[in-house]
Amino acid sequence: MITLDGVMQAPGGREEDTSGGFKYGGWTASYNDELFGKIMQEELQQAADYILGRKTFEIFESYWPKHAEFWPGINDGTKYVLSQTRERSDWKNTVFLNSLADIEKLKNSEGADIQIWGSSQLIHLLLKHDLVDELRVKIYPLILGEGKKLFDNGVMPAAFTLAESHVTSKGVIIANYKRAGEVVTGEVEV
Repeated sequence: MITLDGVMQAPGGREEDTSGGFKYGGWTASYNDELFGKIMQEELQQAADYILGRKTFEIFESYWPKHAEFWPGINDGTKYVLSQTRERSDWKNTVFLNSLADIEKLKNSEGADIQIWGSSQLIHLLLKHDLVDELRVKIYPLILGEGKKLFDNGVMPAAFTLAESHVTSKGVIIANYKRAGEVVTGEVEV
C-alpha cells in the first residue's frame, strides 16, 4: 500500500508506526470499497510464508495472533524475521534470520511463496540485491510528502511486466508486476 509519492508508512492505523514524527497513520481508511475488500480477502487467503523486518514483525506480533479469523494465513504460515536483536518469539511458526545470505538461501529453497508486507528497510535490501520476483502494489490517490517510502536510491534497476490490474471505485490502483529481466533503454521517436 503506497501513496502517489511512494509513502508506505502506517497505512492501517494512527498509532501503527509514528517513527520520525509520522502523523498520517491510517491513511488508507477512507479508500475501502467492495472490489478492494474482495481482492484483499483473496490475497489474505493465499497459502504463503512471510518475510518481515523486525519492526513490522513486532507490530504484527502484537496484533495478528489475536485476530486469526481475518487473516489465518499470517498465523499458519512461517514468518521469517530478519533481525539482529531478536532470536525468539512465542508467535507460532516464527524463524529468525540474521543475514542477507539467509534470505538468499530461503529464496532458493523449495516451499510456499514468500510474501513481504510492510518492512520498508527490508524491501529496500531485497530490491538492492535483486531478490524480488513480484510486486503487488496498491497505489492510493493521495500525496503525504513525508514518511517511509517503498523505493529509495540504491535499488537495483529492474524491469517488471504488468500481470494483473484493477482500479477501485475510490481510485486505488491495484497492480501486480512480475520481474521481466533487465532495463531496456533506447530513444523515443516522435
